[in-house]
Amino acid sequence: MLTFQNWNEVSEEFEVDDTYKGALNVLKWAYDHYGEEIVYACSFGIEGIVLIDLISKVKPNAKIVFLDTDVHFKETYELIEKVKEKYPTLNIELKKPKLTLEEQAKTFGDKLWETAPNKCCDIRKIAPLNETLQGSTAWISGLRREQSETRKHVNYINKDDRFHSIKICPLIHWSWKDVWRYVHKNDLIYNPLHDRGYPSIGCFHCTKPAFDENDLRSGRWSGQMKTECGLHQ
Repeated sequence: MLTFQNWNEVSEEFEVDDTYKGALNVLKWAYDHYGEEIVYACSFGIEGIVLIDLISKVKPNAKIVFLDTDVHFKETYELIEKVKEKYPTLNIELKKPKLTLEEQAKTFGDKLWETAPNKCCDIRKIAPLNETLQGSTAWISGLRREQSETRKHVNYINKDDRFHSIKICPLIHWSWKDVWRYVHKNDLIYNPLHDRGYPSIGCFHCTKPAFDENDLRSGRWSGQMKTECGLHQ
């Protein structure tokens, strides 16, 4: 088993090959190394669509999990169904929280995403992913270094202390233009909200069109002094 100490050596090998800026080779290595003990936690944003297509080339029956908070945009749910049709062999699971929205409101109050957004994310995203990863050694994420200050130091292979796991990030060197170039070149389906000013798409209560062209995540938790749901820390 690869140890944390020599992950950097492996990462350097990936960066030598600039095919897909290392992404495809990283995915091949990840599935070869972790086999059935790796899962892709996909948000079905534009990076997710790219990764799904790349993963389908490497592991046609890969396990993909969508954290279904019950408050995503209808366009996101419609996209998931289209992706299932396009990639019928992929194992796509919608993972729900233990609490329904009604149960959450009774326990913590109505509109928790407004009164305590971190708690809401804990219940509806972090806890479900933690449950998902109980049977897995590693997980894949679509993080890119260009996305934000908090992500610019992400590596291909990362020790994930929050989930006691290993986080694989194949797209770290991809730019926003790289992502869209791949989507259009391969005629991939994607969430139409991207064409309406939403570069980053989460739950509909907490996502608005981006107001800063230099910050693709500026529409997430706008006005709440919050930039991440907590999955990536």
